[in-house]
Amino acid sequence: MSRILVTGAGGFIGSHLTELLVRKGYDVRAFVHYNSLGTWGWIDSFSQDVKDSLDIFSGDIRDPNGVRDAMRGCEAVFHLAALIAIPFSYHSPDTYVDTNVKGTLNVLQAARDLGVSRVLVTSTSEVYGTAQYVPIDEKHPYQGQSPYSATKIGADRLAEAFYRSFDLPVTIVRPFNTYGPRQSARAVIPTIITQLLAGKQEVRLGALSPTRDFNFVRDTANGFYCIYRSDKTIGQEINIATQREISIGDLANELIRQINPEAEIVCEEQRLRPEKSEVNRLLGCNEKIMRLTEWRPQVSFEDGLTETIRFLRENLDRYRPELYNL
Repeated sequence: MSRILVTGAGGFIGSHLTELLVRKGYDVRAFVHYNSLGTWGWIDSFSQDVKDSLDIFSGDIRDPNGVRDAMRGCEAVFHLAALIAIPFSYHSPDTYVDTNVKGTLNVLQAARDLGVSRVLVTSTSEVYGTAQYVPIDEKHPYQGQSPYSATKIGADRLAEAFYRSFDLPVTIVRPFNTYGPRQSARAVIPTIITQLLAGKQEVRLGALSPTRDFNFVRDTANGFYCIYRSDKTIGQEINIATQREISIGDLANELIRQINPEAEIVCEEQRLRPEKSEVNRLLGCNEKIMRLTEWRPQVSFEDGLTETIRFLRENLDRYRPELYNL
């Protein structure tokens, strides 16, 4: 099969997508963030047969020369490399512009120069901001409620511009909130679970009223794959969503019930977003992806939580639940 480049291959969603593509028989080049330790992120935890089948490229998405070298000989690119933590984007917005906007530009320029046949650029439901109507479809207005979401809006619009200006075969893939094994404690579900598994009697959180539409990570990875397999998706922006929402408070109470019914929720000031920056409601529409592809969500929220709890229980030593992870 054709060679596929996956940027951000060592990350949460990227590692699951890389694994899926290998299992499907594709020749995968995994672009991982260079570091002096020579580690490959979550790829280090792969079974040996999967690791042996990968072509690993260590680089930096902000480096246009490295991105172009990584893309040589590839027929498609799945671009997932990004800075994603919203609280850290308040602290260091410049790095988000460099990584999310300029990094995406590097991918688009290289793909155009090298004649890549498919480019999938990863967006986020955060580009919509608080829902102005639900379910949120792909025609919903954009609203940059954090530096992170603003840079993702910018990256999306660059991708659209390359499709319209240069006929680059781009698809913008927009997952709603993904969760599951390998997710960092910067996200709310592993934050809650790791505090509970560590025996904390107080689960420290930010706002409890916002709602989210949670995708299990294997469903998200399969969404990318199904979008790639359909020619109807070229030039499109496509949500990956379950069309089901739950509040952070209800989510926390369910996890408390499952793991430690004696625990209590404590709202902590430092975990609250600025008032105008909080995205109060996300509920995605999945009509488009289900119409244009064969994708259907396969893992129920309940089963996904059970698998996530099991993974975090087995890997708790990788996490630091006593810290607030930006």
